[in-house]
Amino acid sequence: MPMSPKQKVYQEILQEIRKFIDHHDLKPGDKLPSERELADRLQAGRSSIREALRAMELLGLIETKHGEGTFISTYRPYQTVEILSSFILQGNGTKKDLLISKRIIEKECAKLAYKQLTEDDLQKMESLLTDSKMSDTERHTAFFTHLAVKTDNLLMQRIWQLMDEFSVTMPEQKLVDSFYVELVDIYKRNVYMEIENLFEKYTCS
Repeated sequence: MPMSPKQKVYQEILQEIRKFIDHHDLKPGDKLPSERELADRLQAGRSSIREALRAMELLGLIETKHGEGTFISTYRPYQTVEILSSFILQGNGTKKDLLISKRIIEKECAKLAYKQLTEDDLQKMESLLTDSKMSDTERHTAFFTHLAVKTDNLLMQRIWQLMDEFSVTMPEQKLVDSFYVELVDIYKRNVYMEIENLFEKYTCS
């Protein structure tokens, strides 16, 4: 379905605000210009600017402080997940696709982190596996969060984090306990080629 003129204007304003943020190198905590200033700078109606800002605030990209103005937020995917999950995760087929895609990302994280892991990292990962205070899902998230951070690839990290939030209520979230133990062992033995085989062993059925 083609976009209506109103939708096109709305999309263009969002893009212009994004460009403004990038051009001025605004960081979390930095203040945005007022609606009036943005309307003047972007040559757009104040009502359209207000609508775009409300959408950005709903997604957690900005926050409004009464009497102070509008500020860039530290991005957290949780708001996005809450809003979009009911629309995206409709039907078992979509859920299965999400889990398959998530496993692919996790495998690539495991590979990219391979050369970055230190003895301290391996000890931390092993301690996660024996932490009785964590649920299986929490342990899985903590384990792969550590690997995602060690990839030194921020985009990969964010993609995995978003997928993890979407799939957190699914029973297939975690892998069997022996998977995590074997992956740490692979890192200890420095046998990179076995990572692919390990994921195939535990995720292909």
